[in-house]
Amino acid sequence: MSDSIVIIPTYNEKENVENIIRTVFGLEKEFNILIVDDGSPDGTADIVKNLQKEFPNRLFIIEREGKLGLGTAYICGFKWSLEQGYGYIFEMDADFSHNPNDLPKLYAACAEQGGDVAVGSRYCNGVNVVNWPLGRVLMSYFASTYVRFVTGMNVHDTTAGFKCYRREVLETIDLDRIHFKGYAFQIEMKFTAYKCGFKIKEVPIIFINRVLGTSKMNSSIFGEALFGVLQLKWSSFFRKYPQKKQKSLNA
Repeated sequence: MSDSIVIIPTYNEKENVENIIRTVFGLEKEFNILIVDDGSPDGTADIVKNLQKEFPNRLFIIEREGKLGLGTAYICGFKWSLEQGYGYIFEMDADFSHNPNDLPKLYAACAEQGGDVAVGSRYCNGVNVVNWPLGRVLMSYFASTYVRFVTGMNVHDTTAGFKCYRREVLETIDLDRIHFKGYAFQIEMKFTAYKCGFKIKEVPIIFINRVLGTSKMNSSIFGEALFGVLQLKWSSFFRKYPQKKQKSLNA
């Protein structure tokens, strides 16, 4: 069994889902995949279930009733992956905006280079975004700068959704206390890992806007992120975070 699982939330991704699955399974390093589908009316789940016949021990699916939010999809996937015993748990979009060829780099950042959380970063080496309107690039870049300023995290791409976690991180974080559902979820997960004492390592990637299917981004998602970060920072003053276990020198 692979030590790594890639969680891919889907909603109406029939144009992309088979290609993304085959591309991940074509990598030299072995990754398994968990699709969390929120009741896609376009038949995304049926495509995945058909592919399970071809990849019976590598491809898994959780079907949920209706759109319940990105954050809850990942929390659901995290809990399932921990129960199954995976050591490295990934977040990735279905639409190829995250390049599957970068998965081994994120894995190496955690498995070999001392990271607890690896972030596929659009902004740690300048701005590496392709096919986004300038306004959206600027909004995303300055949102990350703002979050970095408010939270004190030394992370350039605070809203990134392409990540690898060592299982210890997800075991330590109280997943039931993560409450944001949209893109603020990505900030909350990084901030909580940071407050728990985990090392966040950024890996430069090139983010390419989706070619097929429809973006789920909207202004209310950014609003949640901008106001949510103030709420996160304020509540952190009154909260005790569980801490990363220090390895014994005799271990």
